[in-house]
Amino acid sequence: MWKAWLFPGGLLLAVSVVMVSSSVFTLLAPSVGFYYVAVFAAGLLLSWRFNSSRILFSLLVLLLAHRAVEFFSAGQIRSGPGRMVVALAAILIPLNYIAFAFLRERGLIIAGIGPRFGLLFLEAVVVAVLCRPENSRSVAHAPGATLPLWVFVGFIGAAGVFIWRFVQTRKPMEPGFVWCLAAVFPWLEFGPVGKTADAYVATAGLILTASLIETSYMLAYHDELTGIRGRRAFNDALLSLDQQYAIAIVDIDHFKKFNDTYGHDTGDQVLCLVASRLSEVKGGGQAFRCGGEEFAILFRNTSAKEAFEHLDALRQTIQNSTFRVRGVERRSGGRAGESDRRKPLRKKGSRAAVAPPATGLSVTVSIGVAEPSTRNRQPEQVINAADQALYLAKSNGRNRVELASTTPTRPPKSKRSGAVRL
Repeated sequence: MWKAWLFPGGLLLAVSVVMVSSSVFTLLAPSVGFYYVAVFAAGLLLSWRFNSSRILFSLLVLLLAHRAVEFFSAGQIRSGPGRMVVALAAILIPLNYIAFAFLRERGLIIAGIGPRFGLLFLEAVVVAVLCRPENSRSVAHAPGATLPLWVFVGFIGAAGVFIWRFVQTRKPMEPGFVWCLAAVFPWLEFGPVGKTADAYVATAGLILTASLIETSYMLAYHDELTGIRGRRAFNDALLSLDQQYAIAIVDIDHFKKFNDTYGHDTGDQVLCLVASRLSEVKGGGQAFRCGGEEFAILFRNTSAKEAFEHLDALRQTIQNSTFRVRGVERRSGGRAGESDRRKPLRKKGSRAAVAPPATGLSVTVSIGVAEPSTRNRQPEQVINAADQALYLAKSNGRNRVELASTTPTRPPKSKRSGAVRL
């Protein structure tokens, strides 16, 4: 989680502050204009390409605010229209960012961008009226400061909103807005006009653009529901394996019956619960969601026997984890034609029904693990071997770990009661 706060926003702002504060900036000043144009051109183009109205309009707000400060200040920022426009920019930028965060993302369709354009037009009219000389003559200012203290409190409040949203969504875009505001504040407080202002505004725009790219990367390589790495990340990880590794395939027992009995929302809770436990696996294992109720765990520089111990401890941890189903009515029966794809053959007339929850719901997982051998040298062959071991775990009663092509070690049966085993 800490990486999302340090990179890329924190790093970009730190580099910008160092460059602006050093003597090197005088040499770089002629290139600031190109930096400014390149950032906003690339940012607007990428936000359009990624169909992100939030980043697109956030960049427009930043760009329009900067243009307004330059237009109305006319070199005078301590009083009159210059003082007023700087204060308005400091108020409106955080408020707009908060508004865009809570407006539903509908892409770049008319119904989605219309209200946002309307909001910007209304704000432009308000700024134009308030920055007229007769309306801004009485604006007071504190000696040595450009912004009132309460505006600084507004920046802190806006940052708090984005921190809260990051806790909810875990998306890098939210830290990006925090670092963007951190770049906006010194621009408006210490140098609203000039090359320094251009550098800070361009950096703020670059942070927003980088957060969009980072969020797109996360969505491509991480599972959106559970937050752990996805199939694409798993495929990429297979390309960098050494000679010694182990791959485990994990499947939730009776998941489809559970899903049909308690509903898809509860099924999503189960997936998130299992994923969170898998991400805590010991031994340096990396967890991936490969699709549906199936997960994979990759152990580098580890044998299958060494991974077995960590996997069996993980299996027991998942078995002992319970949760309550809230506000979900039990469904009567499952849908026809849906069954566990690794369901072992059962005797005719036998049933594996899911009982109503007593003190809570518990799930179990079956795991197959394999490593490279003379017969299975390629990662795809190792995965197939682990998959066959998983079938064996299913057929031997589920809730167990099996080694590929080895004598299985049967874990002791749990005596725990009061929860549903799936």
